[in-house]
Amino acid sequence: MDGKQKEHYTQRQDTSAVRHRKTCKTNEGAECLPQPSSETSNGANKRIPKRAGHLSSPSRDDHVPVYTLVLVLVLSVCTRFYKITEPPHVCWDETHFGKMGSYYINRTFFFDVHPPLGKILIGLAGYLTGYDGTFPFIKPGDKYEHHNYWGMRAFCAALGSCLPPFAFLIVLELSHSTPAALIAASLLIFDTGCITLSQYILLDPILMFFIMGSHLSMKLYWSSLWVCLSGSLGVKFVGLFVILLVGINTAFDLWRLLGDLSLSLLDFGKHLLARVFGLIMLPLFLYTTIFAVHFIVLNRSGPGDGFFSSAFQSRLIGNNLHNASMPEYLAYGSVITVKNLRIAGGYLHSHWHLYPEGVGAHQQQVTAYLHKDYNNLWLIHTAQESITPIPSPLTKKHLQVTGYGINGSGDVNDLWQVEVCGGKKGDPVKVLRSKVRFLHRSTSCVLCSSGKTLPKWGWEQVEVTCSPYVKETPNTQWNIEDHINPKLPNISLSVLKPTFLEVLWESHIVMIRGNSGLKPKDNEMNSKPWHWPINYQGLRFSGVNETEYRVYLLGNPVIWWLNLLSLALFVLMLTVASLAKQRGVKMEGMRKVHCHTLMEGGGMLLLGWLLHYLPFYIMGRILYYHHYFPAMLFSSMLTGTTYSRESIWGLGCLPEVKNNLMNFFYLFHPLSYGMRGPLAQDPASSMAGLRWMESWEF
Repeated sequence: MDGKQKEHYTQRQDTSAVRHRKTCKTNEGAECLPQPSSETSNGANKRIPKRAGHLSSPSRDDHVPVYTLVLVLVLSVCTRFYKITEPPHVCWDETHFGKMGSYYINRTFFFDVHPPLGKILIGLAGYLTGYDGTFPFIKPGDKYEHHNYWGMRAFCAALGSCLPPFAFLIVLELSHSTPAALIAASLLIFDTGCITLSQYILLDPILMFFIMGSHLSMKLYWSSLWVCLSGSLGVKFVGLFVILLVGINTAFDLWRLLGDLSLSLLDFGKHLLARVFGLIMLPLFLYTTIFAVHFIVLNRSGPGDGFFSSAFQSRLIGNNLHNASMPEYLAYGSVITVKNLRIAGGYLHSHWHLYPEGVGAHQQQVTAYLHKDYNNLWLIHTAQESITPIPSPLTKKHLQVTGYGINGSGDVNDLWQVEVCGGKKGDPVKVLRSKVRFLHRSTSCVLCSSGKTLPKWGWEQVEVTCSPYVKETPNTQWNIEDHINPKLPNISLSVLKPTFLEVLWESHIVMIRGNSGLKPKDNEMNSKPWHWPINYQGLRFSGVNETEYRVYLLGNPVIWWLNLLSLALFVLMLTVASLAKQRGVKMEGMRKVHCHTLMEGGGMLLLGWLLHYLPFYIMGRILYYHHYFPAMLFSSMLTGTTYSRESIWGLGCLPEVKNNLMNFFYLFHPLSYGMRGPLAQDPASSMAGLRWMESWEF
């Protein structure tokens, strides 16, 4: 072979020696590691791709990661699919996502605060495995009976089974250490929380599959990265966190390329454009395509209609606005229904019932009602030419809105001026499309749906007020939905249907507002982000008392506390390594390799954990324990990297780690696979003595 081929062959042999860590035995029996030359150490810091035409003889150690990966996959599948059909009733959020899968099968439109990909895949899995979409998913505990639900659970379990192999490959690529990769995978295989989340009809295993797929693709398979990025965001908006992680990693790569003086600016520009196309344009296109499929499939009127604008509803078969005809512009003498533009703002409504004594004026109630009703009809007529305004019943800084007068005769407090939002005086009001507000002539306040629910005397409908704050918000914006005026010509509403981009934009506005509106209800448990890393409290998936089949979402405490300890240990090791490097301390062989792994591979995993955890501290919505699991994936991989064999901390610990994980998995496995009989505080319980924290509710 020529000189270059010989040099390349030597480098690959040296790199292989570092990666596979061929061991030897000293006279005392202690395990030792080969001491590579300086050329070997330099070659270990980067992976040198195999040259075309180059042949090398595979050593026995080359097969070790493959055999280990197969073992990881088998164990992962077994732990996820064991008792997959148990319990045979609805558990926790299956009542939501199973129902939404049914909506896709029935093509019935619904609203959810998350993007649609996860529900589309659940519905597709159910359809392909024989589920007909007829089970109602009313509440947790409802028995599935003859309905074919196992396919949707199996689909989620299949994606959940991919997480440990993904972790193995990621850590192997970052650390070049099979023991480190095996530790990371084992933490996920034997974690009771990961098993529980993977066994039910939920979005979490789908989300985590795409998050881990994104990280794996970023390290090994760039051609599939755009699919995983769009998939992460297409399941939940928290997929933005892994997109940010990939973006930061890409920015570092581009910065390094910019510093490579052998690379021309033209070539650098090509690299930049390739990343813009592959990491922005393609994922955005696929993400948009997901919504196109969503709108095409869900073309029938359903429970989600009321969350969207009247123009949006006109697209849905079975909605009263679909293919309807009515006058295009408002005029005096028109009978209309008026819909508020906030989420679940409702239709402007009035009924015969009066406000009770002591709640403002004892006059007819005006509310917002979420359903179509005859009492939603209003008449527009000219003004005919005040009394003291009264506070609204719930929102005290607003004024009360009532119905007053007999047979259409009242006083000057009945006068409202209709204005087109963003328009000018005299602009016509178009049905469905125009956003309008109603300005009270006497007080200059604007008609508002506060979003607050009235007590029983208000039939638990939505409060309508007159807001003194005239800034335009969805609460004070309305649109005309139904329009009856025999003196005007009708048009088909099909000409007013929104475009795809308008529908896409409206869907995102509604989802974002819906997410921000998820506040804790009275007496509802609201988990705190600081609870999560310490495994402070889990979630009941099924059952409460001794006679019920109980499943409790709780991470294996040994694994979670080990991850927490490893985070602190990693920061300490990273600090020591950074100081040593800054002081010019000479490191050779495996210490140099592990230092590189800590600073680059481990640093990226730490950043992934931070990005998937810290944002929850500033979120105003209600939070749950399961929100931490994407971050837990990164902390588990970081633990594997920290306790790799090259680390002085991980030397010889692998057998002990594996044994302990198996032992504690056996002790806590009833949390995932279900239990009946006495509760944990009873000595006869299978979980007796394992309730180590008072906050655990099993």
